[in-house]
Amino acid sequence: MMQSSGGGSLGNISKQQIEKLREMYGFNKPAHERYFLWMKNLSKGDFGFRFSDKKPVSKLLGERLPMTLELMGVSLILACVIGISLGVVSALKQNTMIDYILTVIAFSGVSVPVFFIAIVCIFIFSLNLDWFPTSGAWTPAVTFSIKDHIHHLILPSLVMAVVIMSDIMRYARASMLDVIREDYITTARAKGLRSLQVILGHAFRNALLPLITIIALKLPWILGGSSILETVFQWPGIGSLFIEAAVARDYYIVMALLMVYGGAVVFAGLIADIAYAVADPRIKYK
Repeated sequence: MMQSSGGGSLGNISKQQIEKLREMYGFNKPAHERYFLWMKNLSKGDFGFRFSDKKPVSKLLGERLPMTLELMGVSLILACVIGISLGVVSALKQNTMIDYILTVIAFSGVSVPVFFIAIVCIFIFSLNLDWFPTSGAWTPAVTFSIKDHIHHLILPSLVMAVVIMSDIMRYARASMLDVIREDYITTARAKGLRSLQVILGHAFRNALLPLITIIALKLPWILGGSSILETVFQWPGIGSLFIEAAVARDYYIVMALLMVYGGAVVFAGLIADIAYAVADPRIKYK
């Protein structure tokens, strides 16, 4: 901890040096002036720089964002495929042992914190079984290879997929239960259509709209909520970068990442609107 000395310094830094640093970083200006200056620089694509090494924030985002998008994309695909499938099965097998087991799995995934699931998976699959690496996106001091990268990607993506999948399962089950009780499903069965054709061609498509909403809402959550998971697995994405910047009080990085998260919310809403029109031909945008 830095303490004041009789010479008027704070640790090894004099007051003159502190004032010089404040002037260099613009911290001596009023808050509103600093904000408008930041917005002006932002319009030019200048997000500022990291305090520790003066590295541009835009370059940091360019290095870290693809890693988070990769982890997020793989996790979301796994969660949608597995979660929707299990949710449909749970709805079709309502009040059976299969339904009860899947419901317990879904509520467990929602209730247990993601960091606890990550630690348990590392303990079992990395430390005990030695199936996957404990952390990182590649093996240090080894030539980069796609196989090695995928090997590091599997465990964190599966952990994130479990958390996302739990919500999707619950909504898929509830949505399918609402749809399969409708009169048009009964009519389709009465016409002699095969059960698979009724479920996939009629029931599932009409159950998609609530699922599109929950999946779209998950996009910004995954992007922002990946901070804990990336920190546990030491994954070099923007989530772990946000934690590092917050601890170091690196305001330029924090503000840039908040802009990214805000943009993700807007982008998720746009994707949802487009997906509504694709899933339901009755919805048209003029």
